[in-house]
Amino acid sequence: MSRPRRRGRDIHGVLLLDKPQGLSSNDVLQKVKRLYNANRAGHTGALDPLATGMLPICLGEATKFSQYLLDSDKRYRVIARLGQRTDTSDADGVVISERPQTFSQPMLDAALESFRGETQQVPSMYSALKYQGRKLYEYAREGIEVPREARSIVVYELKFIRWEGDELELEIHCSKGTYIRTIIDDLGEQLGCGAHVIMLRRLQVATYPLSMMVTLEQLTELVEQANAEGSASADKLDPLLMPMDSPAAAFPEVNLLTVVAAYFKQGQPVQASGVPAQGLVRVTEGDERKFIGMAEIDDDGRVAPRRLVVEYSD
Repeated sequence: MSRPRRRGRDIHGVLLLDKPQGLSSNDVLQKVKRLYNANRAGHTGALDPLATGMLPICLGEATKFSQYLLDSDKRYRVIARLGQRTDTSDADGVVISERPQTFSQPMLDAALESFRGETQQVPSMYSALKYQGRKLYEYAREGIEVPREARSIVVYELKFIRWEGDELELEIHCSKGTYIRTIIDDLGEQLGCGAHVIMLRRLQVATYPLSMMVTLEQLTELVEQANAEGSASADKLDPLLMPMDSPAAAFPEVNLLTVVAAYFKQGQPVQASGVPAQGLVRVTEGDERKFIGMAEIDDDGRVAPRRLVVEYSD
């Protein structure tokens, strides 16, 4: 039985999209997928419609390794409106309380300090986390509040940028699963005046370079240029992609000889030299160091396949 025909190109890599305000992460994902004519695409950690900034979009086989970006640290710039609390903790929600500012700079400094390091955070009802198979925001839109467990998060760095009138600007470097809206809402309650997010920009995901980030407008212009020149749009778009294994760049590499890699690619654990004692590794093949998948070092010290790259042929 023949393999069903795939729609679109077998293009593999990660695009660092500068997400615009007002569109959902899925909206921009579909636009990028169409521009690249890719057969598969997925994003790595949604940004709210209000938010802008770095949204890594995985194409093709790179989608298999997007989880490692979900688990990575993030950095954000956020502006909060002080004196107003909203039901969604951002400017897209409805104001539910208004209170005057009565705190001082030392009180603000002390409140900010309480968010640094490892803390417990109760996720917002307006989040994509699931409860009994449904996303929390679906319950919230129906006016239903469900129990949420506090989760451990780490704020590695929280920079105070400015406090002018009713605006507070911060820069936050945090661990996976941190909700900036919730930090701002909790901060507003600590200060006794309430607060919500009016601007949020993701500056960094893992160690991806800001210089490689592109906008939808830039992508569209490149496609239009290619059409005007009578050339393939792929010639202009594909060089913008990061390697498909870049989501897993932080893991140690194990390089296999081609003859050994053949067994690994069939799903068999293999012996290799210079492997770590345990944990996940990024596996490459031959002198060209071609990425072929992720593996875990088993109890016998073998390189055991966990996620393999499918090698398509035309």
